[in-house]
Amino acid sequence: MSSHGRALPGEPDEPAAESRPATDRPDPFPRVDLDVDLSSHELLRRAHVLDALGPDWDPVAALRGEEAAYELLYSGLSAEQQRVYDELVSAGVLPRRGGSDAAA
Repeated sequence: MSSHGRALPGEPDEPAAESRPATDRPDPFPRVDLDVDLSSHELLRRAHVLDALGPDWDPVAALRGEEAAYELLYSGLSAEQQRVYDELVSAGVLPRRGGSDAAA
């Protein structure tokens, strides 16, 4: 505020600002909606991933290998390990694999 009791341009009118509730005061930082479309970037990213995998990549063979690794991981369990595995399957933490027995 100037020495003459009037607000200079760009200065807040302090007495008026204090008398108004906070909800009525103008926001000093107005909100701006910002929408960014990343779909073209996602397509480019996927193209780079497929390019890096190469033409010989077989997704079905990769999935079969992953399933075989899970079967091996849960095979040969001791009685206590099998009990814990069965509890985790019944709780929905692990999916049932290889039939009714984890070692199958």
